[in-house]
Amino acid sequence: MSGYSPHTPADVEAMLGTIGAASIDDLFARVPASLRARAALSLGPGLSEPELRQQLEALAARNTGALTPAVFLGAGAYAHWIPAVVDQILLRSEFATAYTPYQPEVSQGTLQAMFEFQTFSALLLGLDVANASMYDGASATAEAVLMARRVLPGRRTVWLSRALHPHYRATVATYVSGLGDLELRELPFAADGRTDLASLQTLGGDALCVVLGYPNVFGVLDDVAGAARLARAAGALTITATAEPLALAWARSPGASGADIAVAEGQSFGLPVSYGGPGVGLFAARETHIRSMPGRIVGETVDTQGRRGYVLTLATREQHIRRERATSNICTNQGLCALAVTVYLSLLGRHGLRRLAEVNAAAAHDAAARLAAAGVSRLLAGPFFNEFVVRAPEGVASWEALAADGVVVGFPLRRWYPELDEALLICVTERHGAEDVDRLVDALAPAKARTRAVRG
Repeated sequence: MSGYSPHTPADVEAMLGTIGAASIDDLFARVPASLRARAALSLGPGLSEPELRQQLEALAARNTGALTPAVFLGAGAYAHWIPAVVDQILLRSEFATAYTPYQPEVSQGTLQAMFEFQTFSALLLGLDVANASMYDGASATAEAVLMARRVLPGRRTVWLSRALHPHYRATVATYVSGLGDLELRELPFAADGRTDLASLQTLGGDALCVVLGYPNVFGVLDDVAGAARLARAAGALTITATAEPLALAWARSPGASGADIAVAEGQSFGLPVSYGGPGVGLFAARETHIRSMPGRIVGETVDTQGRRGYVLTLATREQHIRRERATSNICTNQGLCALAVTVYLSLLGRHGLRRLAEVNAAAAHDAAARLAAAGVSRLLAGPFFNEFVVRAPEGVASWEALAADGVVVGFPLRRWYPELDEALLICVTERHGAEDVDRLVDALAPAKARTRAVRG
């Protein structure tokens, strides 16, 4: 992989022309040929950016004697490799604002970036139209529920899967608490970690929407198609919320599975895990409901001379100044975060993103198989992407002790689900090498757990 240079071949040609040189080699013409012949460096083959970074981190660890911790945390925030080009482009001063462009004619670059972001969102979520103004996945989920209320104003019951991320459920509850006309009801999850669709058989005529995680908080891929069929039979809408959007390059899209509205957290695409934020929300829906969508929608058009241009579309004045008549009160974009997502997805492309998703899925399934062989079995058997739940071996009670040994083995789900007292949520991504998984298996193997218990 070659290094990133901001100079295009045309830039280089222009600079050479300015100084009167025909090529870059001409710049070294006055250096004697004998010296140039001896100037070659004895270097090995080039490394990719992740490989080089890993090598340098290993050298740095030798200086201190410290062991870089192997962290297998997910649960809504995911550590993926971020190419250096992403940050390089974000450093451009013209992008250093999150403010909504109210004068499109002087904001074409920002609007184009937002338009491309919408395009990627629609492709990933498998729906017709997308917006560019959600703060994060949790608030996007709440906005999707409010949108459903505008689409079906006569209905009042919102069915939330209990396997939906607890933070997302809490955000929805906060959003609707001041409305006074919506009732939140929970759908239980089955023994395999998927939402129990049997509980949807009795949806009544008051059902507004069914909200599922995809994948859900357990990393399990819910049966969106089955839920959508049952919701549609009752006249309700289906909403999916995705905390790990890389899964959408591997699994069937929400739109293709029957979802009417799909949202996601875009953090996995070019944004680091920074103590919980910032994130950026992806939001897409079917075109028939476009006028009920929240936030900003950027459209592409042509001017009187036939030149391509970008404009804010379907954003009424009430969106900005009349709270009670607006479809949404979001007045600012996560502009810089949305740009990071756009650059990241542009770099990987359709095939690169698919390949990265396959690498994640294979790594996670391999880790799950190795843990099972070591006696650490999966607790929830539903299909998963790069996160899965295991039953923590008896004796592994001190996560702090394991972290001190350089392994953060996962997220204890008892914090959110008291009935899952022994459950450990483990996330494996492309950032985890074979040695990291070795340390995970060694830390959780029952034999070692018993040793720790005796020593304790």
